[in-house]
Amino acid sequence: MPKDENRRSLSEQSLVEQLNSLQREDEVLQSILAVDIWAIAKTMDEFQPGFWAAFMKNREQALKRFIDEVIKTKPVDPKRPPFLR
Repeated sequence: MPKDENRRSLSEQSLVEQLNSLQREDEVLQSILAVDIWAIAKTMDEFQPGFWAAFMKNREQALKRFIDEVIKTKPVDPKRPPFLR
């Protein structure tokens, strides 16, 4: 039994280490993407002033349309409380 428990704890520890590694890699990727987006926006603003403001305005409108569409197509469940329908 002790060998089985030892293997299990090593396996769990290995899994936790892998999950932590994946989380760190994900955070690094998110940071790289943020820098890339900033660089693109800065470059585009230099070539076409107001680009970023226009992009963000369009993004906001698209997000509002998406949310409205999701709300329209969401099935109504009478068992859920009214504030969650």
